[in-house]
Amino acid sequence: MKIYLFIISLFFCSISFAQTTITGSVKDGNNEPLPGANVTVSGESTGTITDNEGNFILSTSKKPPFEIKISSIGYGEKMVSISTNNQKVTVVLSDEQMLLDEIVVSASRTPERLRESPVTIERFTAADVKKTASPTFYDGLENLKEVQMNTSSMSFKSINTRGFATVANTRFMQLVDGMDNSSPLLNFVLGNLIGVSDIDVASVELLPGASSALYGANAFNGILFMKSKNPFIDQGISVYAKYGQTNQKAAGANLYYDYGIRAAHKFNDYFAAKANFTFMKGTEWWATDYSDKTVEGRDRSHPNYNGMNVYGDEATTNIKSVGQTLVGLGLLPASALNLLPNENVSRTGYNEVDLTDNVVKNAKIDFSLHFRPGGNENFEIIWQSKFGFGNSVYQGANRYYLNGFTMQQHKLEFTGKNFFLRGYFTTEDGGNSYDMLFTGLNINRAWKDDKTWFGQYAGAYVQSTLAGATPQQAHATARGVADTGRFLPGTAEFQNAFKNVIANPDVLSGSKLVDNSKIYHSDANYNFKDLIKVAEIQVGGSYRRYDLNSFGRIYTDTPQYGGIKYDEYGVYTQVQKKLMDDRLKLTGSVRYDKSDNFDGNYSPRISAVYSAGESKNHVFRGSFQTGFRNPTTQDQYIGFNVGNAILLGSAPDNLTRYSETLPVTTTIGQIYASGDPLNPATSTTINGNNAYYNSYTSASVTAFGAFASANPGNLPGAAALLEKTNVGLVKPETVKAFELGYRGQYEGFNIDINGYYNIYNNFIGNLTVLAPLYGTAGTTFDFTKGATNPVPYLSADPNQNNPEVQSLQALQSGNYRAFQLYTNTDIEIKSLGFGVGLSKKLPKNFEVSANYNYAQFDFDQAKDPSFEAGFNTPKHRVKGSISNDNVFKNFGFNVSARWSDEYLWESTFADGMIDAATVIDAQLSYGIPTLKSTLKVGATNLGGKEYRQLLGPGLIGQQYFVSLTINP
Repeated sequence: MKIYLFIISLFFCSISFAQTTITGSVKDGNNEPLPGANVTVSGESTGTITDNEGNFILSTSKKPPFEIKISSIGYGEKMVSISTNNQKVTVVLSDEQMLLDEIVVSASRTPERLRESPVTIERFTAADVKKTASPTFYDGLENLKEVQMNTSSMSFKSINTRGFATVANTRFMQLVDGMDNSSPLLNFVLGNLIGVSDIDVASVELLPGASSALYGANAFNGILFMKSKNPFIDQGISVYAKYGQTNQKAAGANLYYDYGIRAAHKFNDYFAAKANFTFMKGTEWWATDYSDKTVEGRDRSHPNYNGMNVYGDEATTNIKSVGQTLVGLGLLPASALNLLPNENVSRTGYNEVDLTDNVVKNAKIDFSLHFRPGGNENFEIIWQSKFGFGNSVYQGANRYYLNGFTMQQHKLEFTGKNFFLRGYFTTEDGGNSYDMLFTGLNINRAWKDDKTWFGQYAGAYVQSTLAGATPQQAHATARGVADTGRFLPGTAEFQNAFKNVIANPDVLSGSKLVDNSKIYHSDANYNFKDLIKVAEIQVGGSYRRYDLNSFGRIYTDTPQYGGIKYDEYGVYTQVQKKLMDDRLKLTGSVRYDKSDNFDGNYSPRISAVYSAGESKNHVFRGSFQTGFRNPTTQDQYIGFNVGNAILLGSAPDNLTRYSETLPVTTTIGQIYASGDPLNPATSTTINGNNAYYNSYTSASVTAFGAFASANPGNLPGAAALLEKTNVGLVKPETVKAFELGYRGQYEGFNIDINGYYNIYNNFIGNLTVLAPLYGTAGTTFDFTKGATNPVPYLSADPNQNNPEVQSLQALQSGNYRAFQLYTNTDIEIKSLGFGVGLSKKLPKNFEVSANYNYAQFDFDQAKDPSFEAGFNTPKHRVKGSISNDNVFKNFGFNVSARWSDEYLWESTFADGMIDAATVIDAQLSYGIPTLKSTLKVGATNLGGKEYRQLLGPGLIGQQYFVSLTINP
């Protein structure tokens, strides 16, 4: 309340300053209105853009005489002298490529011409939004140079720039009006679920490389800036409605719709406000990949099948170990034990399409109040609130249905000509979201527990074998017996179990995801350019607090340990200087960041930009910078049971915060677990220390098992293949980034070339390990020590006790727990790439563009065979487009195409190859000037061949749509 009273008092006590207002229109060489043209006061950031009719209104505190500059992408630039207040101007821009003169802010945190940017930068303007052939502007970002999309859902796309990204791209930052869009719980951007509406986009800027020197730890591999329209500048009511159809072989043809409204009004020179609402609903791309996740070529007929989009079959155990337990209980004759194979069997799972309604929805609401106490743009106070709601599918280690998920952000910002001070907080609620893997597991368990199911399977297998069945026939019979009475999709029993499971957050019987995490953030910046003339100097800083609250479901924030809170802060400075008649621009910056759990890091950046040629139209740039990334909240504090493994963060206090009691399934194992033959332990408790300090790498255990099966009796030979886990606790990763580039114009072509070389150290990744429930993970094994004891390898005498060999028995019998650890590799990783972009304005208003990107990385896998780098980026990508927004009166079109090479996908969910893909999108538009409206008909993936961008989600089909936008 005090804040609101303060704002109101500022409003009513403000002093009125004189304003100069200029109105006018901008047209092209054909005397047609030119929408989206930039109109700015020369030498200042004050400006506006023309509306759909090419008209504009510009207000400034500057008194005549002065000049205004009018420019637009693909056209020349004109300066107009303003001598009186309320002057009306009419400007005609010639068809000329002037892309280099576009104003950008993100690269240096200050307005500068695109030609002066010290690093690679891509732009997506309001004009690009209107002509994109994609269903939304956010989808259209995929056509930018350097951008690769990772599509987890029809409404959830993650941007990848320069590699090393999954859907959870924690190396990429997205800012909307200065607010980080990352989920407080997950630490990565949820696409455009709480972003900007198509009709409220003012500009989008993308920095594809390291940006830590100015933006901190998370801006490690790129940053996206989305700026919405200011109601002081863009007023009125805009509406759009979009209706269409999605086509996919698995899901068929399904309708979808998307509509929104924007209302903005400038009440006077002191107060303006705006509000936005959008809603989209459609059918998800059905995920129907039933190939096995672990063994290529394996199908449902295999007894240990683990389907890609099948859940519940992750419950697996060694069927011979089950037989040993049954023998010990007197339920199976000892003579029958040898009839059981020494292999794993999995339970029958449920298809993903049976565990979700495949409905995708997204609603966005935002409003903002803008106060200008002085009646001009020199000082503005903004209160902004944003809300995002919806259903979507997120893919991490499992696939999660975000059902009724909500996220909101609230910001108070003070901004002026040379400064800003903002504070905001982000909070989210998981709603009725759930983990599809645990949904499948626990529907099965609600019907029949694992012990009973596997026991029935083992008994039926023995009986079938005794009756003369082959192993394949015996497995089929055993599964049929064990599955008798199973809850089948579509039945009342299944539906009741499903509802109960997804409402229950206990992983032992439910699958609900619970989350009420928050982020509190503030940052500030001041530019001394009006006080210090020798160079342009900026200083700034930021502070952030993480407040995690998953109620123990995802993080180790269970009540007995309390919540998890930690802080990060950073400060930076930048100096810029122009020399040689402003041809040479030198920039140096440095930032210091500190997180509670890690030592501080410095991130310096130096760059030089030189403009050659008579018109300074050949611009060369070079830069070196370092970046770093603090481990995310997941890297540090996760303790998440994903069925086949525990995801375990490695903050020092997290290893003891996580603990779990597990059953020991064999008689000898129970004795080893207790250390006392007279008091065997049927269960044992382990914690994170077991995972990091008493485990084997998963890859070596696989090799151990394969050798032991192929060479019965040669346990020493198999043990020699084991590799004890030897990793440190996670720490920040760093990058040294070198970049060279050129922007220029030659015979009407805009040319943009860039190349980069990155060196990563302490690269954060995942390592899967297996911790035996008893014994000690070893590096050498003495099979003679304790071999003749009454209980082999067990003794109260340390000289005769052999815990290393005991651990081998745990591995052979399945008495272990799998963990996925977050750690760093000691191996240096290098990546390099380059890109070329060309664009040209052709006669009669045609525009063509094309770009090519090359990317590769270098990692000596042999030195760290268990570490996955997860580059996940095609080596070759080609994109192109041809468009004309007025091919003949009021008709326009745009056709865009993109091709990407095949590439290896690595993630915690699944690994495999992604096929090469060619995608063509197109749209036709018709302007209706009398209604200030645009009618558009569009289609995506015109070739019709379905494609994927990662393993797990459904194949991407086609979308057809027709849209009407009023007052765009």
